[in-house]
Amino acid sequence: MAITAQDVNRLRQETGAGMMDCKKALTEANGDFENAKDILRKQGQKIASKRADNATSEGAVLTQVNAEGTVGKVIALACETEPVSKVEDFKNLAQTVLAAAVANTSGTKEDLLATPQADGRSLQDHITDLMGKIGEKIDVVSYETVSAEKVVAYNHSNGKLGVLVGLTNTGGKEVTEIGKDVAMQIAAMKPIAVDKDGVDANTIQREIEIGKEQARAEGKPEEMLEKIAQGKLNKFYKESTLLNQEFVKDPSVTIAKLLDNTSKGMTVTEFKRVAIG
Repeated sequence: MAITAQDVNRLRQETGAGMMDCKKALTEANGDFENAKDILRKQGQKIASKRADNATSEGAVLTQVNAEGTVGKVIALACETEPVSKVEDFKNLAQTVLAAAVANTSGTKEDLLATPQADGRSLQDHITDLMGKIGEKIDVVSYETVSAEKVVAYNHSNGKLGVLVGLTNTGGKEVTEIGKDVAMQIAAMKPIAVDKDGVDANTIQREIEIGKEQARAEGKPEEMLEKIAQGKLNKFYKESTLLNQEFVKDPSVTIAKLLDNTSKGMTVTEFKRVAIG
């Protein structure tokens, strides 16, 4: 049957696919709209399979904290190239992913991707559809949740870095402002844990061995190596664990001291730092 411009435009409006793709799908489907939609979806699945191993170093990181300020979500939707990350359809999809994350009580990526949308299809189906339309790999590369007495979020200006930080001992506007400072500290200084207790045993052992090797290379006696390595480990804790880091805005205090000065006993219970690229 003849495929009219009106037919093509209707399919384009319903699917968001390009004109030529819509015309080709309608031709292949002999004008059957539902069949044409299936053809376009299969096109997205083919692209997803073909580009499965492609690197995704661009995209968007979004955060949202609930009205009570007690639960925060952060998601990262990644794509292959920067121009795609600027496309309105991609931005809208990132917002859809964030909305699904907020509605989702599970912390698993699999559950998030299975979240049904308004049309009854899953979030993954919508991601696959956009892959078919754009021709690039698109993937949710991070999905994290933080729950605490007070959760504060920070989004970096490049749109590719987001932080959630959970605090104890809430106390109003001042605590929120300090929480923002702490979140910015996490963004800039990339701590690996809240405190030394949160550093895994393998990392600790690796740092001790590195410290010993460095001391040995400097000609230090064998009986001194353990003590020197422990000193280097303490320096590692100061540089790499949040509460022991010097506050970037005021190096005379650590983050632990900054929080305690703001509200006695206040501390960080958890944080998530998510970045693309």
